Amino acid sequence: MSVVEVDREQFWDTVADGQVLVDVWSPDCQPCVALAPHLEELPQRYANLTLAKLDASQARRLCMQLKIMGLPTLLLFRDGEEVARVSDPKLNAAKVDAWLDEHLA
Repeated sequence: MSVVEVDREQFWDTVADGQVLVDVWSPDCQPCVALAPHLEELPQRYANLTLAKLDASQARRLCMQLKIMGLPTLLLFRDGEEVARVSDPKLNAAKVDAWLDEHLA
């Protein structure tokens, strides 16, 4: 579907409808930066998926509320409910694809 940048004000409205993959990242996180091009292609491959990019360095309180403990972290929301998450500094394109195939409806 699309790729959107979100902040703490837009976050809950963005994840409220449909399937939304939230990429919690930071510009100083090398694994996050390396993974970004692959993640940005996912909405083209998965027709009903929106990618929401959340910069953790600009949304610390929201990250605490979401219990984000490390980066990169991917959260999968379905109609406002978190249904899956993965957080791994060694996350790569193959791991993301396998994780999505397991959790997407």
